[in-house]
Amino acid sequence: MTTIREYRNLQALSEIWAITATKFADIIALYDPHSKPEVKLTFSQLYEQLKIFAAGLQSLGIVENDKICLIADNSPRWFIADQGSMLAGASNAVRSSQSDPNELLHILQDSDSSILIVEDIKTLEKLYSFSDQFNLRLIILLSNEKSNLEIPVKVLNFTELMKLGKNFDLRSIVKKDTDLATLIYTSGTTGKPKGAMLSHGNILHQIRSLDTIIKPKPGDRILSILPSWHSYERSAEYFLLSQGCTLIYTNIRNFKNDLKKFKPHHMVGVPRLWESLYEVIQKQFREQSVAKEKIIKYCFENSLKFIVCRRIFNCLSLENLKPSFQTRAMAFIKLIALYPIHKLADLLVYRQIRDNLGGSFKTLISGGGSLAKHLDDFYEIIDIPILVGYGLTETSPVANARTHKHNLRGTAGQPIAGTEINIVDPNTRQILSKGKCGLILIRGPQVMQGYYKKIEETNKVKDSQGWFDSGDLGWLTPMNDLVITGRIKDTIVLSNGENIEPQPIEDACLRSVYIDQIMLVGQDQKMLGALIVPNLDMLKSWAEDQNLHLNIPSKDELKNVLADNDLYSQSIQDLYRKELKKEVQNRPGYRSDDLIKTFDFILEPFSIENNMMTQTLKMKRLVIMKHYQVIIDKMFNS
Repeated sequence: MTTIREYRNLQALSEIWAITATKFADIIALYDPHSKPEVKLTFSQLYEQLKIFAAGLQSLGIVENDKICLIADNSPRWFIADQGSMLAGASNAVRSSQSDPNELLHILQDSDSSILIVEDIKTLEKLYSFSDQFNLRLIILLSNEKSNLEIPVKVLNFTELMKLGKNFDLRSIVKKDTDLATLIYTSGTTGKPKGAMLSHGNILHQIRSLDTIIKPKPGDRILSILPSWHSYERSAEYFLLSQGCTLIYTNIRNFKNDLKKFKPHHMVGVPRLWESLYEVIQKQFREQSVAKEKIIKYCFENSLKFIVCRRIFNCLSLENLKPSFQTRAMAFIKLIALYPIHKLADLLVYRQIRDNLGGSFKTLISGGGSLAKHLDDFYEIIDIPILVGYGLTETSPVANARTHKHNLRGTAGQPIAGTEINIVDPNTRQILSKGKCGLILIRGPQVMQGYYKKIEETNKVKDSQGWFDSGDLGWLTPMNDLVITGRIKDTIVLSNGENIEPQPIEDACLRSVYIDQIMLVGQDQKMLGALIVPNLDMLKSWAEDQNLHLNIPSKDELKNVLADNDLYSQSIQDLYRKELKKEVQNRPGYRSDDLIKTFDFILEPFSIENNMMTQTLKMKRLVIMKHYQVIIDKMFNS
């Protein structure tokens, strides 16, 4: 079994694959069951493909430090292009083929790329109208298509490049760990994307450190659904493959079926993904008979009490970080009393849930946003360990993470190896003591070199001592666990001067079965408001239960009713007002200013397709506010 020690002296990320080809030669490395035909590559085959791809690039004149723009999505060929380009001596700038053409053009130009690798002809056609602005000497398609576009640049497809590579001797390129490996562009929610310069050393630090979070075994199955080009998924894939795991590609359409079919051992995802699984399970519960639903509800209520007592006894309760001997003793007595029903519930209910999710999960990793408390509780109850991490593109990305041994729910965990966290006053930059909330600063080997060609922007976020300004707010527990409370740019300041961090309140509101998505608004207003995407299935069911006979046979007609100012609409308003009040008041640390006094319904869900969510399913708040500004203004002026 490969140990992290074997990677200690490496200088370049691409050096890993020669080691894995020897250690795990016949284990499947990459498996794409949804391509036609499906693709399976063992570690030895993968390394051979990387070498051929790299040799093909070199045969076409690619030299050390050339920049390659890689615009493509998850597939074995993405990985081959990514690591093949680094093996050839180049660095790359990466983005999804689904991104806006203007954004892609900006990245292509800003990165000074001289070679473009694209998913297929369709992706190239998106950029075709900008072809006169290209400064390229080569374009490569990852498909086997032939290009008929009139572009004054040589275009080769994947097969043609690999044919060249097979007849060319690969030159070994020596890299230093300080050399640029990749440019990953920020989401650009507040302006044009900036290229975070990540060195080989930045990313290698992640590979050498993440084994403290997750300890996979060779052959463990990993289901991959997040964008491979994104910092979070990318570092996770590098690490898991370095340990001999099998990476299986899935997508939103096939995700739930693939869970059952491939029975993954580990998976990285974002809160919205775990929320979607939770919602499916809750829906299945609601479809049971009334008697069964009551039994399930009782089981979960008992088990919630059980895990709360277990946390206190193990000194892993955020609400009681230093329990007294008497408190722990009382928690232990309650544990014994609650255990039989919890164990019975596990046999009758929770095991079936685990089986429906594949039945083999050892670890779920959640990142890219805060994990709502009800999700943390739910996965602990059903005995699927979920670990939360924290970081940014600029930190490669992981800075903090919970572990199996120290899984303090409600936190983002302790700093990983070599990483320092400081909490400072946002205005004075004075270091704050443990427990005080302030701006999170990060320092460590994973912090980016800077933003490409943007010295002034770099100096704004990274000081001379190497501290990176995350822009996030949080506090540290006595054990150095990081608790994220919000983001400075997201903070809503009411007209009375109160600062409101929207994320924790939004997470609490999502516990309501009637709310699918929610975004708080209210900057400079007297009170908080919210844009709500309702769960139309649950709303229709509620209407039927209330005997509101208004002839609404479909969800589409229900959408129309929501906008009407009649008795039915008023009943819905009352329902949501009660739901919001209940969930917000049940949140730890509740203040009266947290109450949502006004709201309106948005019937188009926030999504990647309508540009209201990032590729990792985070809301683009400024985009949403701009799009719905008229509704927001009316909300506060009515």
